[in-house]
Amino acid sequence: MSKLQLRAFLYQLAAFAILFLAFRYLIAAYTGLTGIWIPMTAFVIGTIIGPKFQAVRTKDGEKLFMKWLFVKGIKEIQ
Repeated sequence: MSKLQLRAFLYQLAAFAILFLAFRYLIAAYTGLTGIWIPMTAFVIGTIIGPKFQAVRTKDGEKLFMKWLFVKGIKEIQ
């Protein structure tokens, strides 16, 4: 695993964790869901809404890219 692949994994993990915790709180506070349905719903929403990071080897070297539902196209991070 290269340095940029590790960075992409950590960015993906951090983005998912932040979204999961935020949606878990919002779902618990503002919906009637109980039990296992709160984290399951937060997981699905966090997975769908979260940005996707990927390290790609190009002719110019390895680069980090991000694709997100709310940003048009694919953005180069590094």
